[in-house]
Amino acid sequence: MAIFFTADTHFGHGNIIRLCNRPFESVEEMNDGLIARWNETVSAGDIVYHLGDFSFRNAEGADQYRSRLNGEIHLLAGNHDGKTVKYHADIFASVSDILQLKLERRRMVLCHYPMREWHGAYRGWWHLFGHVHGRLDSEPLGCSMDVGVDSNDYRPISFDKIAALFESRDNPFKRRV
Repeated sequence: MAIFFTADTHFGHGNIIRLCNRPFESVEEMNDGLIARWNETVSAGDIVYHLGDFSFRNAEGADQYRSRLNGEIHLLAGNHDGKTVKYHADIFASVSDILQLKLERRRMVLCHYPMREWHGAYRGWWHLFGHVHGRLDSEPLGCSMDVGVDSNDYRPISFDKIAALFESRDNPFKRRV
């Protein structure tokens, strides 16, 4: 079993292709492409933390998208997930707004929105987020990262890959302890 993180799939959201310059010609191609890349990466027994904006506002089709995806999915609700959570919360293993998690002796704060500072930042806790569609990739801040599809080849990113990235990155918070 592996652990993965992702955000901002925006299944069913045609305008996101133009807004984020996604490499798809249509919403159907985007949906199918995201699902294919997800399933190439995630196996049935894996766990995925989806950090928000699973599908677009009307939640239409959220259950069909979910049924095509491998893994157990825990949703951290984003600004476009209101109706998905209201009408389809049962398609996820859990639904939260923010989550503190411990994996392999690593502690982290998961939230749809990026934070400049988060609980445990000075003790090396990670902060994983979505929402910004890669706009903060050129400004890394310690052990924080946009796990959204626009920053990660349109697929979930593994815990191990994130750990390796953070090992190579300077953490300015640790200097202040």
